Amino acid sequence: MSNGSDRPKAASARPLAALLPFLAPYRLTIALALFALLVAAGAMLALPIALRMVIDEGFSAGNAATINRSFVGFLLAAVVFGGFAAWRFYLMSWIGERVVADIRDAVYARVIRMDPAFFEVTRSGEVLSRLTTDTTLVQSIAGSGFSIALRSSITLVGALIMLALTSAKLTGWIVMFIPVVIAPLVIVGRRVRRLSRVAQDGIADSSGLAGETLNAIQTIQAFNLESLQDRRYSQTVQAAFDHAIRRTRIRALLTALGVTLVFGAITMVLWGGAHAVLDGTMSAGELGQFLLYATFVGSSAAMLSETWGEVQRAAGATERLVELLQAEPAIRAPTSPLPLPTPGLGAIRFQDVSFSYPSRPDQRALDGVSLSIEPGETVAFVGPSGAGKSTTFQLLLRFYDPQSGSVEIDGVPLAGADPMEVRRRIGLVPQETVLFGDTARENIRYGRPGATDAEIEQAARAASAHEFLTQLPQGYDTFLGERGTRLSGGQRQRIAIARALLKDPPILLLDEATSSLDAASERAVQEALERLMEGRTTIIIAHRLATVLKADRIVVLDHGRVVDSGTHTELIGRNPLYARLAELQFSGT
Repeated sequence: MSNGSDRPKAASARPLAALLPFLAPYRLTIALALFALLVAAGAMLALPIALRMVIDEGFSAGNAATINRSFVGFLLAAVVFGGFAAWRFYLMSWIGERVVADIRDAVYARVIRMDPAFFEVTRSGEVLSRLTTDTTLVQSIAGSGFSIALRSSITLVGALIMLALTSAKLTGWIVMFIPVVIAPLVIVGRRVRRLSRVAQDGIADSSGLAGETLNAIQTIQAFNLESLQDRRYSQTVQAAFDHAIRRTRIRALLTALGVTLVFGAITMVLWGGAHAVLDGTMSAGELGQFLLYATFVGSSAAMLSETWGEVQRAAGATERLVELLQAEPAIRAPTSPLPLPTPGLGAIRFQDVSFSYPSRPDQRALDGVSLSIEPGETVAFVGPSGAGKSTTFQLLLRFYDPQSGSVEIDGVPLAGADPMEVRRRIGLVPQETVLFGDTARENIRYGRPGATDAEIEQAARAASAHEFLTQLPQGYDTFLGERGTRLSGGQRQRIAIARALLKDPPILLLDEATSSLDAASERAVQEALERLMEGRTTIIIAHRLATVLKADRIVVLDHGRVVDSGTHTELIGRNPLYARLAELQFSGT
């Protein structure tokens, strides 16, 4: 995704058309709201007629009964107007809330299915900003804003028609002034739209920075970076504030311009009407009626000019949401995916695979890798940092597709398979365990969402996690905190192992993370890992000599290539790179 300056900035409210599919399911509710709106508008337009009757028939005749009837009619019109206006407001507000909830669901559902390449160029904070602030702007126009605009439009048109029926000559004057009023509002409104888009981008930048820093709060405090990050965030917030103030300044000008032009035009018309009464060509009641209708025209036009600014802001926000809704993942299931054999065997094959990450297209992460792993075999990947070890995991999970060659599981090329089916056959225990802000039980259940409590506890026992979980304040139902901050590193690892055991996949990818644990935790995790690896095809990014020694085969990677493979004894004698890595990484063990 591009930054705010690169995005196209249309000069109209056309992006709001993207809301139509979200409005379509609620056609009946919209129809009822429109009915309430029409009745309320009709009652409102009847008020000036009741006023004319009071003036011309009641006051002129001096008849109390006539005056009473006129005021009763006036009151009834006001009651109908108030009741149906409230109903219209409720229905339109409901539609606004419902549509925004649906948009948030749709955007989240799309983003959660995007591939890692998308998140290489899009910060999660920016996505969160669009899900919150942008949808709030859309809500304001999809609900009350749209209602106000529609009500003002109907009132404006209805009042103009009644003005023409009251006095065609004075109405002609008003019509002459309409282009003079509308043109400046449209021109200034376009400027508001552009500034709204820039302001929303600024808010997204500040949200992205805040999310990034809060997720790394311990690192920031460990390096005493609080003041630096505070300054960076303040600068980002100030930039967003400056853009917002520029937009507000233009909107204030838009409002002042609209009100001045509208009521200036009405004043000129009423001046002509006053002279018509003096000349005897118009009654006092007709002038009163014309005055109310002219006020309706003026207030409706002013409201439309104000709402137009909101429309421009909502259009800018909708553009940003549509970008997410229209984003397509590079990795998706083909139209007719190739079926994987059932049950899964766990055979893996890399055939002349070359791959570069989208953010580093000129740098090969894997370069002509060919490798076959038999079902049930345990293979350790060893190599210096940047050799391509983790990239093999990324390709096996089909987070990316290679630029050339193919990756196969059980004889099926992954490029032709459904990514979800591929991932169902793979269990992952990463070096940095990801736990969610939920209970211990639910964190394990992520391995297989339909698992029973008994199956969860069985997996926890096999992962050597049951003992410490039962000692937590609420046992398995203890809330673990954001990212599992209430647990130690070893405990988090055992939760991840329990999750993989519960999934029970034929293939296991293990980024061994025992090197940073204390001896007791390492022993518990290692025992759990050994149980997890039984009967599965396992690929391990090895950090420990014990892991290397227990592997059926060791594959040495360097600069994205397989430079050798064999047992520890074979490699230590014939491969200088492996011998050096063994001395550096494993000498202490």
